[in-house]
Amino acid sequence: MTGTDDVLLVHGGNPLEGEIRVRGAKNLVPKAMVAALLGSEPSRLRNVPDIRDVRVVRGLLQLHGVTVRPGDEPGELVLDPTHVESANVADIDAHAGSARIPFLFCGPLLHRLGHAFIPGLGGCDIGGRPIDFHFDVLRQFGATIEKRDDGQYLEAPQRLRGCKIRLPYPSVGSTEQVLLTAVLAEGVTELSNAAVEPEIEDLICVLQKMGAIISMDTDRTIRITGVDRLGGYTHRALSDRLEAASWASAALATEGNIYVRGAQQRSMMTFLNTYRRVGGAFEIDDEGIRFWHPGGSLNAIALETDVHPGFQTDWQQPLVVALTQASGLSIVHETVYESRLGFTSALNQMGAHIQLYRECLGGSDCRFGQRNFLHSAVVSGPTKLQGADLVIPDLRGGFSYLIAALAAQGTSRVHGIDLINRGYENFMDKLVELGAKVELPGKSSLV
Repeated sequence: MTGTDDVLLVHGGNPLEGEIRVRGAKNLVPKAMVAALLGSEPSRLRNVPDIRDVRVVRGLLQLHGVTVRPGDEPGELVLDPTHVESANVADIDAHAGSARIPFLFCGPLLHRLGHAFIPGLGGCDIGGRPIDFHFDVLRQFGATIEKRDDGQYLEAPQRLRGCKIRLPYPSVGSTEQVLLTAVLAEGVTELSNAAVEPEIEDLICVLQKMGAIISMDTDRTIRITGVDRLGGYTHRALSDRLEAASWASAALATEGNIYVRGAQQRSMMTFLNTYRRVGGAFEIDDEGIRFWHPGGSLNAIALETDVHPGFQTDWQQPLVVALTQASGLSIVHETVYESRLGFTSALNQMGAHIQLYRECLGGSDCRFGQRNFLHSAVVSGPTKLQGADLVIPDLRGGFSYLIAALAAQGTSRVHGIDLINRGYENFMDKLVELGAKVELPGKSSLV
């Protein structure tokens, strides 16, 4: 069990009301920081959130000789890769054990140093995220890989070469790996069945500013023509659509009203359509989006997750909490991560009625259809949630537990809240700003 510093008491039953701000996307900012390694000049990255993943990457960059300092405005980093150097294996392991981002250092370090080291990796336990494909891709570019007791050692005996790659699934991580490796490789790289999430497009914008030549076709094909040199960039990261949707779901589940400054319509269109189908209300202006529960009953819906432009898997868990308050039977078919519905067992302990199934309860093609995974759910509502002891399983599931605790009657003890810091900037302060009654054990007052 976690210590008291990692436990939050949540006194539920009160609507969340007020305004919070979301900054740059967790799924873009750390990758843009890694991209700075490829340049021969300093880069400026703006709209950077203060989250743990950013701190991990900052530490790894500094271990490799990159100077990282605050810029002229809040949330700005200046990254100078002029003196890239090898890092101590033990130091890399100490910094990287809690995140999977070190994989994306491989291509840039092979280009800059001719070698790289990858330790054992962590990350959220939401299903298989195979690492072998990353190594297979790097081998196709010409890297050699040696497995040792403490991790994987990679070398590039010669300049990496462009190649043709087809992803078996449009994986975001694999697409990022190819992009960060191909931009300085000799010749043309053609990547088919690529991920095309907004964060991928924003990373391509970063690389293009550095001097890369990258084109995207409408059939999920990305072509990268390698160049001999890249410079720096100045870029403002797109806002975090996944955090924005989490707060939107919190407004719905608690019958609240939250203005999310920084939320952007374009990257959230699929979520907004679903939010409206459930019965949520929203209003968009130039600075953000206001989300609220308009009163009355919420609507049960059928929902399938998918890669972009479908309904994102990271939107699913927070919205499921709101669906426990909808009238009727909602069906959720998770097609991206096979274990992502495991968090619902705790919701059932709080009074929800959620049944999991191994069958595909939806019409989309699904990788899990003939396999023994509980990847579909039927949510029966509305049900009154009661406070409980909760142990956070992963990032999005963890925030979903917070939403459930805030919507529930009574007090919940939420263990493992530090995991939420991976992707939600200053979430404790934001809860207080929205009127949540939360308390750290041992403290004499609310947070």
